[in-house]
Amino acid sequence: MKFKKRTHTCGELRDQHIGQTVTLNGWVDNRRDLGGVIFIDLRDRYGITQIVFEPSYNAEAHEQAKDLRNEWVVSVTGKVRRRPEGTENPEIETGMIDVMVDEVSILNKAQTPPFPIEDRIDTNEEIRLRYRYLDLRRRPMQRNLILRHKMYQVVRKYFDENNFLEIETPFLMKSTPEGARDFLVPSRIHKGYFYALPQSPQTYKQILMVAGFDRYFQIVRCFRDEDLRADRQYEFTQIDVEMSFVDEEDVFNIVEGLMKRLYKEILDIEIETPFKRLKYEESMELYGSDKPDLRFDLQLFNLNSIFERSEFRLFSEAIKKGGIVSALNAKGCGNYTRNQLDVLTDFVKKLGSGGLIWIRVNENGLDSPTLKFFNDAEQKALIEKTKSEIGDLILIQAGEWRKTLTIMGALRLEMAKRMDLIKQNVKPQILWITDFPLFEYSEEEKRLVAMHHPFTSPKDEHIDLMLTEPLKVKAKAYDLVLNGNEIAGGSIRINDPVVQSKMFDVLGISKEEAEEKFGFLINAFKYGAPPHGGIAFGFDRMVMLFANQNSIRDVIAFPKTSNGLSLMDGAPSLVRPEQLKELHIKIL
Repeated sequence: MKFKKRTHTCGELRDQHIGQTVTLNGWVDNRRDLGGVIFIDLRDRYGITQIVFEPSYNAEAHEQAKDLRNEWVVSVTGKVRRRPEGTENPEIETGMIDVMVDEVSILNKAQTPPFPIEDRIDTNEEIRLRYRYLDLRRRPMQRNLILRHKMYQVVRKYFDENNFLEIETPFLMKSTPEGARDFLVPSRIHKGYFYALPQSPQTYKQILMVAGFDRYFQIVRCFRDEDLRADRQYEFTQIDVEMSFVDEEDVFNIVEGLMKRLYKEILDIEIETPFKRLKYEESMELYGSDKPDLRFDLQLFNLNSIFERSEFRLFSEAIKKGGIVSALNAKGCGNYTRNQLDVLTDFVKKLGSGGLIWIRVNENGLDSPTLKFFNDAEQKALIEKTKSEIGDLILIQAGEWRKTLTIMGALRLEMAKRMDLIKQNVKPQILWITDFPLFEYSEEEKRLVAMHHPFTSPKDEHIDLMLTEPLKVKAKAYDLVLNGNEIAGGSIRINDPVVQSKMFDVLGISKEEAEEKFGFLINAFKYGAPPHGGIAFGFDRMVMLFANQNSIRDVIAFPKTSNGLSLMDGAPSLVRPEQLKELHIKIL
């Protein structure tokens, strides 16, 4: 096999190279035989160059070119020329030149691929994942991974400039199940004992603060055994950050600087700082979500002040029990048919609602089956509160505060889609959500759980409420939201043993259990723990948004399917009985 190393890539040649003899290596992207002259688009990850085989120029090379087919790997040597007038292709960077071939070497032949290696393909995702090495040859996938690489470099440079140290933490760690299920790794040496793959380096980065490394970051792989979806994988990448002697404002400043740098260097977009901030309760009541999409202006309205003494018991009872009556005004949707309204009712019922109250605003006032329960003053106040006009449609839910608002948040997004309010090419909408509750009640576990994790610090002024009114305690916790997607979350951590003990008491974690799960961290804190806090970015999700994709699978080189399968290499797979025996495991 005759092989010459390339002198240039397939995306490099321009007018200034005309007349030069060059060697290109790559894949046959396309082949066209036009009356004896053969044109081939040669592709590598840098671009495409048209190469020309002409019998009058080089008969031997032309004869060899007759056999070339798509995806064959070849090496060609030839002379760069300007394309004949009228044949230029301004859509590609090399479109003003081509290469007249003197020599061609076939480095490897290829079978016909199961799908075309093209930008836009209508191919089942399972097929793409089974032949991922072919899917990754496509330009959109290569662009995504190149963008991911560039974002890595910006992140590393930024944190280095700001005195952060990149420190690796272990992949084999102690299981401390407080979030999703751990992935467990059996120990061969210690029978019956297991390591866990880290869901996050949370405890290690706090120990690094105790150790005196006041600014840490890491681009780290993490693992969670949870159900997969478009923005979730078993294996995912975090930008992990921790800082000592800081408060929330210090974390905000560092993060906003990073986001500003990323948008400028990756997408050439200038974003304004500081970012908008919303408290958790405010965000829920305005948008029905703690990760609101602010690319469109469709707010919710709290109707409690209007209906707290209403004769409509659905409303008044909900308010009496501490719940909420929430509405949105779908502008211009008053002409919805009964069938369309039934579809919306089914939509909220699937989310756990008992139904949907709808009210049309027309020339004669309000129109709704529920109207008979509202007096004139309530109707007038409803119109004023929701800023309703003729032709609008008011949609209402009532019930328990969080459940009702969550349903309204989903309904808000559904109506935004129906009303075509979500625009893709608008300025990024980034905001902080702050003042989360420290605790929430888990219906599944029938107990209080930490909304973030058990090392999140309460607000100083709420520490005394932890044991008496825990659901009123607010946390020094914060999330960063981009276009309706949570891309980062963090908190200031507890560094006071007394406060940490209260936290464990509220969560029902005994001293013995705390010692067994977190003893190494608690012991470290006995030797002088500085005030510290940090944040972790969901890097895959962030790349997905920067690349304008809908699934993180399109920005990860080798993702799993929604069923957790790696179709390309067949993982997970059975292992030999001898391996199981070594690990002291028996399959039941």
